[in-house]
Amino acid sequence: MKTIAIAGTFDTKGREYQYVKNLIESMGCRTFTINTGVYEPFFTPDVSNDEVAKAAGVSIQEIADRHDRGFATETLSKGMAKLLPELYAKGLFDGILSFGGTGGTSLVTPGMQVLPIGVPKVMVSTVASGDTSPYVGTSDIVMMPSIVDVAGLNSISTTIFKNAAMAIVGMVKLKDELPAENIEKKPLVSATMFGVTTPCVTFAKDYLEARGYEVLVFHATGTGGKTMDSLIEQGFISGVLDLTTTEWCDELFGGVLNAGPHRCEAAAKKGIPTVMSVGALDMVNFGPFDTVPPQHAGRNLYKHNPTVTLMRTTVEENEALGKLLSQKLNMSIGKAALFLPLKGVSMIDAEGQPFYGPEEDKKLFDVLRKNVDPKIVEIVEMDNLINDQVFAEAAAQKLIDFMEG
Repeated sequence: MKTIAIAGTFDTKGREYQYVKNLIESMGCRTFTINTGVYEPFFTPDVSNDEVAKAAGVSIQEIADRHDRGFATETLSKGMAKLLPELYAKGLFDGILSFGGTGGTSLVTPGMQVLPIGVPKVMVSTVASGDTSPYVGTSDIVMMPSIVDVAGLNSISTTIFKNAAMAIVGMVKLKDELPAENIEKKPLVSATMFGVTTPCVTFAKDYLEARGYEVLVFHATGTGGKTMDSLIEQGFISGVLDLTTTEWCDELFGGVLNAGPHRCEAAAKKGIPTVMSVGALDMVNFGPFDTVPPQHAGRNLYKHNPTVTLMRTTVEENEALGKLLSQKLNMSIGKAALFLPLKGVSMIDAEGQPFYGPEEDKKLFDVLRKNVDPKIVEIVEMDNLINDQVFAEAAAQKLIDFMEG
């Protein structure tokens, strides 16, 4: 019999959780309950709130005595992030369900995020129709809108609860009933792509797949880079073809698609064979044209589509990009190479295109040549555009050499 963990505030929403618990058990699954509330629960859980608090290094009494909702949420969420993977590793549950508002969502999703990919995770939340990136992160959490607040049992909430219960039960119970997959296990290669580097990555992907590799392509939109690095850290990836490092433009210069300050570090620190390039370092991303910050008036702006405006990076900005990328590359403890396309770093950084910038690119290349340690990273320069097939396939072959050498 499969077991579904139910985690949440059993003090303030105990009746709702009891209702869902009964639903799940009526469908033939066991339940494993974890209390993230601060006060006396509506029913006795399998894991108490004090156990959750102690996983974060405090007692539930300390939390209660402070009467500080923010402190309680932060502390108990840390406890869940530590406790949930341990409970799952012991085989105590097969999937997890929770529901709540911003507080309840913040309590449980940090723990869900660190469970392995593929473990069913459903979060019914009042914030599921908004920006869910803080709650989902780079995981495979399923966010379901609660429609109404999680505050009582009514005709709307019970309908949503039933759907959520059926969803998690289906995910857990039907997994073993699906026909066996005959997908050949191949070494996984991760690659980064943007619209303006699509030809390059497509050529490289085809080249790798023809030689027995499976290629996972990540859209370099901030979330894509973070997700790729997360899979690298979890040990899924055998080689990294990081051809599109544009997320650094947004991280350094205020764009909307940044991947945070630790982008490019996962493969370097784990020693995963890596081939990196400078794809789309000619652009910073903003939203619609009228959302571009006023300090950038007069810059070279390009309307990529109605919702995306691109800003050409300057000589000074390319100098900063070169220095930062060098630092990340020099962290490599495994085989690494940097490929430089001397005729242009994106589809629109070519002669006759709106972001053509020989001076900007020269500064980027010069700084990389000066700062990348040749004892750690091999630099390969090619007199091509980044989207030329010969460039893409040379980068792919270099990665194969690293992985098979």
